[in-house]
Amino acid sequence: MNKILSIALLVMFAALPAMAEEVTTDSISSESPAEENKPAYGYKLTDFASVPKFGGYIIGKYSYKDQAGAKGGDGFNVRLIRVYVDGTILDDFKYRIQMELNNTPHVKDFQLEWVKYKEFGVKIGQFKRAFTFENPMNPWDVGVGDYSQLTKKLSGMGDYCGEASMGGRDQGLQIQGDLFPTGADKHRLIHYQLGIWNGQGINTKDINGKKDIIGTLQVQPIKDLFIGVFGWDGSYTAGGVTVSRKRYAIGAKYEHNNWSARAEYAHNSGHKISDLLEDGTWKGTGKADAWYAALGIPCTDWFKMNLRYDVYRDQATWGTTKTIYSVCPTFRLHKNLMIQVQYNYNHDRTLADKKNFNELWVETYVRF
Repeated sequence: MNKILSIALLVMFAALPAMAEEVTTDSISSESPAEENKPAYGYKLTDFASVPKFGGYIIGKYSYKDQAGAKGGDGFNVRLIRVYVDGTILDDFKYRIQMELNNTPHVKDFQLEWVKYKEFGVKIGQFKRAFTFENPMNPWDVGVGDYSQLTKKLSGMGDYCGEASMGGRDQGLQIQGDLFPTGADKHRLIHYQLGIWNGQGINTKDINGKKDIIGTLQVQPIKDLFIGVFGWDGSYTAGGVTVSRKRYAIGAKYEHNNWSARAEYAHNSGHKISDLLEDGTWKGTGKADAWYAALGIPCTDWFKMNLRYDVYRDQATWGTTKTIYSVCPTFRLHKNLMIQVQYNYNHDRTLADKKNFNELWVETYVRF
């Protein structure tokens, strides 16, 4: 029996080349359509690249406040003028360059991203830090007229530690992906990001020879609802002084059919550069924390009411608390045209007197 089986197998394998030749020559092409369209990589290849997309946006602002010594606020000014170019190459790579033109023109983003698989991608360059839900958001999508105190002080927009406003960005390399399609709609259950960064912000090389590690793990139990945790272990150096940045954040966001809700808490351990005294000791607690809750209520297709409760504690104590209550009617008259009128009631316990004051903002958004 074994001899018969062995002979049968030998005959079958001997016939395979002929069978394969017969199939490939008489029945079908040797390559599938997908393989035929796959480019052969090389420096002479010019196809399989999208036409670069150019665009930008302008945010104008009028602001008034009755705080003592503020002289009525800033009046009229340009908050942001930005232009960008992006595109794809070989379908598997995306690139983006973005510049800010108001004040001192400078590069905001330059990045190359490998996006072949949803489960695993790689991004390198200068881009938003993977810390908090709000930080990566475009100014058009935040809801109210500016980012929360949490994002500005603990994500790198005029950072608590003394870093100048970097727009929440840094230079580094990040891996990311979306895992486990689930439910009838096949939404991805898990989203992750993990990056290594210089720690010094945009357009700046590494100074202290150390790297920041920043990451997030998010769960999407139902479509459009994300619950996430974020971590940051790093440092910042200026004027020969180095301070640590050990931070964590937790939060949730939900955006569906123009409804939006978002809440986050973040905590920092690590002094400010300015906390170092001449005798080598540090002043202050070396801690800070913040939290906010934001709600967007669509009233019509073109009108939405945005509300936010926003708290920041500079030394993680109640005596250093600044609270902002915001009401922001938003008029989205076109995909590329938006007008916001925002009222802020401020309660700042760090002020010696007149701890309460009011602000009124009007912002116009134009995109092209």
